[in-house]
Amino acid sequence: MVEELAAQSQNGYTSEDIQVLKGLEAVRRRPGMYIGGTDQRGLHLLILEIAYNSVDEAIAGWAEHVDVTLLGDGVVRVVDDGRGIPVDIHPDSGVSGLETVLTMLHAGAKFGAGSYRASSGLHGVGASVVNALSKWLRVEVRRDGQLYSQEYDHGVPRSGLRIEGESEGSGTTVTFLPDEQVFGSLTYDFDYLAQRCRELAYLVPKLEVNLHDATSGREVTFYFEGGIASLARYLNKNKEVLHPRPVYMCKEVDGTVVEVALQYNEGYSELVLTFANCVNTADGGSHLTGFRSALTRVLNDYVHKASKNNHKNGETSLAGEDVRGGLTAVISVKLNEPQFEGQVKAKLGNPEVRGQVESVVAEQLSDYLEHHPNEAKRIIEKCFVAAKAREAARRARELVFRKGPLESGTLPGKLAECADKDPSRCEVFLVEGDSAGGSAKQGRDRNFQAILPLKGKILNVEKASADKMLSHDEIRALITTLGSGIGDQMDMSRLRYHRVIIMTDADVDGSHIRTLLLTFFFRNMVDLIEKGHLYIAQPPLYRVKAGKKEHWVYNEKDKEALLDKLENKKVDVQRYKGLGEMSPEQLWETTMNPETRIMLQVEIEDAARADEVFSTLMGEEVPPRRAFIQAHARDVRNLDV
Repeated sequence: MVEELAAQSQNGYTSEDIQVLKGLEAVRRRPGMYIGGTDQRGLHLLILEIAYNSVDEAIAGWAEHVDVTLLGDGVVRVVDDGRGIPVDIHPDSGVSGLETVLTMLHAGAKFGAGSYRASSGLHGVGASVVNALSKWLRVEVRRDGQLYSQEYDHGVPRSGLRIEGESEGSGTTVTFLPDEQVFGSLTYDFDYLAQRCRELAYLVPKLEVNLHDATSGREVTFYFEGGIASLARYLNKNKEVLHPRPVYMCKEVDGTVVEVALQYNEGYSELVLTFANCVNTADGGSHLTGFRSALTRVLNDYVHKASKNNHKNGETSLAGEDVRGGLTAVISVKLNEPQFEGQVKAKLGNPEVRGQVESVVAEQLSDYLEHHPNEAKRIIEKCFVAAKAREAARRARELVFRKGPLESGTLPGKLAECADKDPSRCEVFLVEGDSAGGSAKQGRDRNFQAILPLKGKILNVEKASADKMLSHDEIRALITTLGSGIGDQMDMSRLRYHRVIIMTDADVDGSHIRTLLLTFFFRNMVDLIEKGHLYIAQPPLYRVKAGKKEHWVYNEKDKEALLDKLENKKVDVQRYKGLGEMSPEQLWETTMNPETRIMLQVEIEDAARADEVFSTLMGEEVPPRRAFIQAHARDVRNLDV
């Protein structure tokens, strides 16, 4: 019978069709499974994975310095003064410990309570993945008075481990060149890496982290003894705070070290950063859930106790969103066996951590409120202001999403709707003014393109409460048009267009309107950005006509290059400041036609940095904005031609 089945399958699917990928080949075939993608974020993750290994040495108490250097031409070097990767022969692999961790997935000293009490990953794939995705990698180990080295090509050792000679001190140096065939461009964002290095220095007090770009000469060094309390204070540096010193809580529970720092400001937005073994868990996880639960419970308990002591009736309970308005917090946990969701480590999954964080915050925040009555009073008053604003916002929201028998699904009258009702095929242009709106309505493809003209500049939501925001006509029209709701009540399944495109004039007013819209989306519809639905249209700045041929140019550099190319011809150059200056046909051809247009997709690469920029540029405090303008004034080009 087996022979018959084997014969029947000769022309079909057999065992020979099953491919077994050996060593690090799987990483090179499917890099996205290990680093989340091969874009710039994935490229930066290679640097961070090596840096995290060095930080693990610092957490364990063996390292005091981590140096990251961008050497030029894409080459990166990371140096630490830890113990150095072991170089003796591994009993199972038969090669050195160094070669084992660089060539084998899930090999490392981070599985259990061994050499590392807390480390940045459970997977044990960091160094080996970096090696696999590098064109070449060189590692030097200073250990036991000797200097060892080994080199790799695309994850494969060029030769065995070599002894280079004697060496003072201990530590590891990893130098590597990411593979351009995997990542395309090897362009690093110094500011992004600096922010990550800053976070590491805050999270490991007394660790010095240095970042140097050898090409540009830029260099920053971070060293903080105040830990995450200093980080919370830094995040609030451009905001008016309710209490001068952050509330700091720290305790070890069942082997997990829990650290929390929080500080309230006069703003309306929430900023909470979470870390697990120094890895920024951007999507939160069990530690964030435990913190939020304890925060709401503790503040409500304090209110109820104060009401009883003052013999007041009619106690009011605060909702979670009430106690988080104007909150800046940093949560850091260090544990033996972190369980991250995905290799990019964006979310912590350990269920026991929720209870550990909740118990620490409940105990120590309650104690803080009891011993700091003045600060507690200001915090509670802020929460009740938020509660009143929430109730007012609820009433305003009901007006926005009214569902009466004659008004169900009512859309703004000025919205030019598209014919297709499938959100995945539809897009809406948010257009500045009636003039541009008219051109866009005439030039669009009515089958899948909708147009929403916005009158003037919308409200700056950075300075406004939720109820005031929802009373603003243009914002209400925008929310109703998109249909997904906002904030905690946002439901992406109700989003009516999967491409929301901001299309404004190429002048100062257009830039301001675009910034106001981005502020609204970042503060109230962040899922729209994170799910990749928000875009910025790129209308051309110039039309260059040479004879009967027209050229559309989108920036100054391309214009100059084109004029040099056409220097022997008679040309006519027209600068477009407003979309309304274009005919409907020109607007379609240059900006709205999916086959020819250029659009920028809005992404959030660093939430903390984005929060800082929006607070600085759009917030109440004037001095930080003035300082920002003074610092960047020399960088401005063509502010308004």
